[in-house]
Amino acid sequence: MIALGIGCRRDTSADLIEAVIAEALTAARLAAGDVAVIATAGDKMREPGVIEAAKRLGRPLRGIAENDLMAVADLAVTRSDLVQRLKGVPSVAETAALAAAGRNARLILPRLANASATCALAAGEGAAEDGR
Repeated sequence: MIALGIGCRRDTSADLIEAVIAEALTAARLAAGDVAVIATAGDKMREPGVIEAAKRLGRPLRGIAENDLMAVADLAVTRSDLVQRLKGVPSVAETAALAAAGRNARLILPRLANASATCALAAGEGAAEDGR
């Protein structure tokens, strides 16, 4: 199972989010259809740009609880001091992707960033509730 993690500033447009997603998919040599789920921090689930980007890609959007992000924080390879202070994790995109990928998750692409959004990709066995 491949999960795509998104982090972004408040009110980031779907176009900017889509741009960093496209960059990440190209770098990982994947297509949108290879991604099982788009994941982000739970508080980003109300961001119109995140919602619209997931719709445009035709993938389900999943909000990850803060404690689930923290549970995989040691697997993140990119560190942002600002994100660590604000969210308690080194990278929202990486930890969201890792948490959504489920058991035995590993990053297949560390965080890529543009001016307002970040994206990372992780692979795993899926979470128990995913039925995988």
